Amino acid sequence: MHSISKFLAKYSAWLNKVLVPLGPWGVLIIATLDSIGFGIPIDPVVATFVYLNHRQCWVYILVASAGSALGCMVLYIIGYKGGESLLEKRMPKARFLKIKKSFEQHEFLALMFPAMLPPPTPYKLIVLSAAAFEMDWRRFLLAIFLGRVARFTILSILVIKYGRQVVDMMAGLLRQHLLATLLAVAGLIVMVLIYRRLRSRRQSSATEPSLSA
Repeated sequence: MHSISKFLAKYSAWLNKVLVPLGPWGVLIIATLDSIGFGIPIDPVVATFVYLNHRQCWVYILVASAGSALGCMVLYIIGYKGGESLLEKRMPKARFLKIKKSFEQHEFLALMFPAMLPPPTPYKLIVLSAAAFEMDWRRFLLAIFLGRVARFTILSILVIKYGRQVVDMMAGLLRQHLLATLLAVAGLIVMVLIYRRLRSRRQSSATEPSLSA
């Protein structure tokens, strides 16, 4: 476990070294990847950039919010094409009906308010729900953008007021979620390898009769 923590600390330091020279573009890249489901949590990145340069905090807030909305469009396409059946397979019926009712009553707020909440809010599931219930994509983007603006504004105020304490707290969150991300990616790679092996076996077994004939 100590070796894993040491690796994550080195990875975080390397990541900051790469991102800082990129400025707002680095924030945009991480925010987009985070919303899609890859990369690292965006909050520690925003906190670090705001800590290093208070004067450009609004640039980082707006860019991070735009990246979050942009990345969620990938989930929007998946949810829109999958429809309600996609959600019913991924959650209990009672929860599905509760989320559906909230979108029917307050569609915009049902998406915007959770966007304001920090991890571990299951926001990607809510994004898929908005798409599956066929929310207009322009309102979809606006709701996410405004929710993220509120979230990153609060975070930036805390960083400016309390400084290094908030950044260190966000760094701990980064290491915690980064470990989970690495494990998830490793699991995904294993699943892909298993799938490819099974597929190759099926193809070889399907060609054997034709060769013997």
